[in-house]
Amino acid sequence: MKIFVLVDLHSSLKALEVITKKVKKEKPDAIACAGDLTIFEQGMKYILFELSKLKIPCFIIHGNHETEDDMRNVCKMFPNLIFLHKKSHIINNVIFLGYGGGGFSTEDKGFEKAAKQFEKKIKSYKERVLITHAPPYNTRLDKIMEKHCGSKPIKKFIEKNKITLNVCGHLHENAEKEDKIKDTRIVNPGPLGKMVTI
Repeated sequence: MKIFVLVDLHSSLKALEVITKKVKKEKPDAIACAGDLTIFEQGMKYILFELSKLKIPCFIIHGNHETEDDMRNVCKMFPNLIFLHKKSHIINNVIFLGYGGGGFSTEDKGFEKAAKQFEKKIKSYKERVLITHAPPYNTRLDKIMEKHCGSKPIKKFIEKNKITLNVCGHLHENAEKEDKIKDTRIVNPGPLGKMVTI
């Protein structure tokens, strides 16, 4: 399965144009957006409208620049945009899980609660994609000035549940970096996005 992944667009119309061209050329099966598509929701409807025009299932979570309610309400306007925060969705026997917001603490009680629900849903699926705004703890994707500042509960969930792919972002300094936790591929695709295959 081909998935086009992106994060931290921050209202860049130039990045949106690049993404649109890449998606039309590479024809993924799905798109995964790991949050912060805007700068405090500036141009959010336009950006989501442009993503909807690609007519591909697009999984979206909010970052720290969008509110959960506003992002959910705009996504409802477009049938192929799936707001995935604290939810799951299945395509081609691949389960997608989403958890948005955050990124400012190594602890997250909200994710711990969501993780218990996720664990009940993933048992029947071998291929598991987790979309989070915050990166998991102690990887190349959460290291800033020699200090790790990612989410410990996200890392624990990945280690315990054999996640295939974790798409995350938040820390712009680590855009386009990758790492692994056991067999899980961890990707911060940055604002221009990239294609991954699982």
